[in-house]
Amino acid sequence: QVQLVESGGALVQPGGSLRLSCAASGFTFSGSAMSWYRQAPGKEREWVASIYPIGVTYTANSVKGRFTISRDNTKNMVYLQMSSLNVEDTAVYYCNARNTYWGQGTQVTVSS
Repeated sequence: QVQLVESGGALVQPGGSLRLSCAASGFTFSGSAMSWYRQAPGKEREWVASIYPIGVTYTANSVKGRFTISRDNTKNMVYLQMSSLNVEDTAVYYCNARNTYWGQGTQVTVSS
């Protein structure tokens, strides 16, 4: 069955960096669009970034220039490199495959 397992969430200070990872299995990863979403407390889940099989990426305006999505098709992994983090980036970050499947999420907390 499809599995998406996120990791890398942590407590980080404002201005810091973090890399999230998502390990995928149970489907044809190399042919699938992969995305990151996030959900802050009391808010709806929002799209953060997507990467398509050929490597084309799209990033939400709120994180553009700070977050970078990438993938490694040899390892069935997708990453989210986050930099210049601020408190508004605090959320549970979710990996998504094919706009259908979801991971369990990983907590990112930005606080001094």
